[in-house]
Amino acid sequence: MSSTSQGGLRVAVAGAGAFGTALAVVLAHGGARVTLWARDADHVAEMRRLRENTRRLPGVTLPDVVELESDPALMVGAEAVLLAVPMQRLSGFLRAHVRVLGRVGALVACSKGIDLETGLGPVGTIAAVLPGSRAAILTGPSFAADIARGLPTALTLACADEATAGQLQARLSTPALRLYRSTDVAGAELGGALKNVIAIAAGIVIGAGLGDSARAALTTRGYAEMLRLAEALGARSETLAGLSGIGDLVLTCTSEKSRNFRFGKALAAGEQLPEGTTVEGAATARAVLRLAERHAVELPICAMIAAILEDRLSIAQAVEALLARPLKEE
Repeated sequence: MSSTSQGGLRVAVAGAGAFGTALAVVLAHGGARVTLWARDADHVAEMRRLRENTRRLPGVTLPDVVELESDPALMVGAEAVLLAVPMQRLSGFLRAHVRVLGRVGALVACSKGIDLETGLGPVGTIAAVLPGSRAAILTGPSFAADIARGLPTALTLACADEATAGQLQARLSTPALRLYRSTDVAGAELGGALKNVIAIAAGIVIGAGLGDSARAALTTRGYAEMLRLAEALGARSETLAGLSGIGDLVLTCTSEKSRNFRFGKALAAGEQLPEGTTVEGAATARAVLRLAERHAVELPICAMIAAILEDRLSIAQAVEALLARPLKEE
């Protein structure tokens, strides 16, 4: 899509983390008028002065057309607000800004995970706080640094309303950011959530020195778990076979850029990631198990990750338990 085809799209990005900043950059380069909102006024002042988000995405210049604001009221009237807020903070953010967010066009969740308290995904969380809003999710295989550099990226844009999905697809696509639309919100939500848990497991495999063959097996069996739970919750298997499922899973299980993968690798090495690093898969592992129990779905890999994170099992014990499971047909 050329910049002129966006026709002066006005979009707000709520959350100046790495991913939110990258989205603001790519949309601005695509011709949109972008407001990047951050809650920290000092952070906003710093970004205005440097035209760079040195705290979250260093080395990337913020285009002059990106407005930097800490006043949420300035999001009013945006055609779309991209909610680049961590999953476990999304509900609180929405509740704190109900009046503002009720006066915008569509709300597009850009987080991946399942709320620990409610068991809802990002779109479900939006619907619970702002019923009647036009809610969608943007998800799939992507790293902020790649998006910000203008490298080709393809994502899934899922919305239950087909017309809204089509409108958002057309308006948010850019020459470097290609969006594929879907009405299978549950599939898109669950693919993005579950792959983070499997990525932690993949990181543990590599960090523990178990090898690439073990990682391939783990990733494949993890995908089988993703399919089982998604189908039990009414999602379509073809969605999990797309960008928001297998595409995102492959990326996060094979790259050091993945925070969830690095977290698992650090766990195996007895190390920690830098303070403030968001690892959505850690909370999602526990939330997923609650969903699985409710729907009588067996998720052995996710269960082992939750047990490791809760110090109920060591990594060695978890590996032994997985390998000791009964032999079965694939």
